[in-house]
Amino acid sequence: MDLFEYQAKELFVKHGVPSSEGRVTDTAEDARAIAEEIGKPVMIKSQVKVGGRGKAGGVKYAATPDDAFTHAQNILGLDIKGHITKKILVAEAKDIAEEYYISFLLDRSNRTYLAMCSVEGGMEIEEVAVKSPDRLAKIAVDAVKGVDLAFARSIAEQGHLPAEVLDAAAVTIQKLWEVFVKEDATLVEVNPLVRTPNDEILALDGKVTLDANAEFRHPDHAEFADIDATDPLELKAKENDLNYVKLDGEVGIIGNGAGLVMSTLDVVAYAGENHGGVKPANFLDIGGGASAAVMAAGLDVILGDSQVKSVFVNVFGGITACDAVANGIVGALNTLGAEANKPLVVRLDGNKVEEGRKILADFNHPLVTLAQTMDEGADKAAELAAAK
Repeated sequence: MDLFEYQAKELFVKHGVPSSEGRVTDTAEDARAIAEEIGKPVMIKSQVKVGGRGKAGGVKYAATPDDAFTHAQNILGLDIKGHITKKILVAEAKDIAEEYYISFLLDRSNRTYLAMCSVEGGMEIEEVAVKSPDRLAKIAVDAVKGVDLAFARSIAEQGHLPAEVLDAAAVTIQKLWEVFVKEDATLVEVNPLVRTPNDEILALDGKVTLDANAEFRHPDHAEFADIDATDPLELKAKENDLNYVKLDGEVGIIGNGAGLVMSTLDVVAYAGENHGGVKPANFLDIGGGASAAVMAAGLDVILGDSQVKSVFVNVFGGITACDAVANGIVGALNTLGAEANKPLVVRLDGNKVEEGRKILADFNHPLVTLAQTMDEGADKAAELAAAK
């Protein structure tokens, strides 16, 4: 989960990373009030999850509260690379002597953690890597040893930070490592990490990505979820603990097991080429031990997608017996009633397949079509979607 800058700074404050005072708001009036409370010049910063805010006019200096109001009016609603500004951060403007760069990230290719540090901060790090690769230090971090003050100082030194601020930078870098580890992040980035005229080191910006696989350890991270930008169907699926991803297609997919679902997506896409280019509408894995209730919840989510024209349920019974899946389908259709108005193609195989097929045959619902094979089911689902 990517965080907004203001959320990243909340984590920075939690772990003692020095930054600048400020608050987030969604109105120009509040921006003026916050600037008055701070009592100093402020920065008005668009809160979007994309880089290049400054170049797009999303970051402005406000010398007075009235300036803060004006800039906030202009920035709220601003489109930055397809991201609409709905919130702004009003933060105290700091005098900047120099700008640096620091980040910790998961280096998957080398199966370790990586620290990156550069004296060339305040610009796109990709530009630094191309134009001045010698100024960007990339240092592997041992997951067991971590980053103590001595190692943090070494990171700053290898990044060519001035000798006068190495000790102060080490303190901040070590605290950023604490954010990275204790919050289960896959990325903690500060650009710019600034040096003030009196040699303070401050994190004036922040980018943090949290590992969703560690959510169970951090119930407080739920407050960071960007509800407004999340598809309602994905929210509904998450509430039911379903592994669901919405796609841009017409055939809803339900399967048990990620491998089977991925294969089903491919087969439906291939079959769709013969029916006007019909494509899969989603990825939904009900899991290896899914109950009838889970199947019902999955159908409820998919049938609620206005783009879906047909549904293909492709289940291989193992831990999940086919009769339980069939009962789930029956229960879901009975519960949804008139809302269930899209054809379902069901292919069952494996554990208790005959029992499952008999349950659906006896149910004799006009929207349900049984298929013997995955290819047959995919073709029928694509045909039905194209006919809508």
